[in-house]
Amino acid sequence: MSQRIGFIGVGRMGSGMASRLLAAGHTVTVYDPDPAAVAALVARGATAAATPLAVAQAAPVVMASLPGPAVAKATAQAIAAAHGLQVFIDLSTSGTAAAQTIAAILAPYGVASIDAPVSGGITGAANGKLALMVSGPLAAIEQVKPLLAEFGKVFVVGAQPGLGQTVKLANNMLAAVAMAATSEAMAMGAKAGVDPAVMLEILNASSGRNSATQDKFPRCVINRRFDFGFANALSFKDVRLCVDEAEALGVPMVMGAAVRQMLSITQNLYGPDADVTDMARVVENWAGCQIGSSEEK
Repeated sequence: MSQRIGFIGVGRMGSGMASRLLAAGHTVTVYDPDPAAVAALVARGATAAATPLAVAQAAPVVMASLPGPAVAKATAQAIAAAHGLQVFIDLSTSGTAAAQTIAAILAPYGVASIDAPVSGGITGAANGKLALMVSGPLAAIEQVKPLLAEFGKVFVVGAQPGLGQTVKLANNMLAAVAMAATSEAMAMGAKAGVDPAVMLEILNASSGRNSATQDKFPRCVINRRFDFGFANALSFKDVRLCVDEAEALGVPMVMGAAVRQMLSITQNLYGPDADVTDMARVVENWAGCQIGSSEEK
């Protein structure tokens, strides 16, 4: 059954998810500060809104895919008093503390706050193959579950605000650690003279396989493209939030702290537009070697 949905933040991830809702026959109102991003969805049948508040006034369920906790909290504040708003779903990786703050902002207005961070990248967003880590009021989650299922597999973590964010931060920290450790292992092999493609084939048939050996390195590093599509700056933000959350809980995070430094170094060397796979270039420079070539397929 068609529903009215609002969507705030239609960048690389949000556009794929909003497109899924449109393809499923829902009426979608969108807002993004980038007019081109909005225009692309309007061309597919969405309605443009001038502000986040206008989005919330047009739909009882509003979703958001935003770059960080500050924007997510500001957005919740901006839409809280919208007449008719029932449920706000934060699909961003905004962190546990932000999820709890957002829930507190919306509760006085009778709006259910659900945090539902996603994993699976741009391709997963476009193809409905994301993993969604969902927490919040269970009745509200049941209400919107069919909508979330348009994006991929829904995992309900619990009723406490922020639990979904906690799992997502842990996931992103693990992915970043895999990238850092694989960069070191592959640099060692390359400097010793091992063919990177052969080394990856062996690792992926062995106990060292991980998301970097299976995806990032064969697709974006050994061919020298460094274009995985996930910004190093976002990974840095996610790992920083993870380490902060672990600290607050009294959980030691030695590996998380180390990879946070690697992401910081990558950003300092390759700038704010660096890809997460540019971390491999940092290790290459330190090791005095190159992993693969542009001739690799």
